[in-house]
Amino acid sequence: MFERLKNFIQELVDADERQREEEFAADDHRLAAAALLVHVISVDGTVDDSERTKLRAVLQRHFELSDHQTNELLEEARKRDLEAVDLYGFTSVLKRKLDETGRLKIVEMMWEMVYADGIVHEFEDNTVWRTAELLGISTRDRIKLRQKVEHSSE
Repeated sequence: MFERLKNFIQELVDADERQREEEFAADDHRLAAAALLVHVISVDGTVDDSERTKLRAVLQRHFELSDHQTNELLEEARKRDLEAVDLYGFTSVLKRKLDETGRLKIVEMMWEMVYADGIVHEFEDNTVWRTAELLGISTRDRIKLRQKVEHSSE
């Protein structure tokens, strides 16, 4: 009896450790979104402090993350972005996991990243356009979100 109880408790501890290790699983929409945001700030070839700061703030605010969780998410997102061959892997997760309102929020977050350094690079603009298309966001909505973020960043 004691041995079974001991095994049961050990299984709970092991499951908790596995969950912590896999806090951001491959199909986690937060990881897909973070990888897209990492991609959009790095697509122009430079990532400055204003972009890094904005990225952390946007992720923490939108996903209600602690500093530790944000660090883990960013580390995993950077790895995923480097391994990715296209945007489809990320957008397919987002399309499956989020409704239209959630997908619109992802595009808005991307625009926040584009405007973080005050310079809209054509590669950044193109990345948001392609991502919005893959997420099923209309051109009209994409442009409205861009204007909203542009006006709030002035």
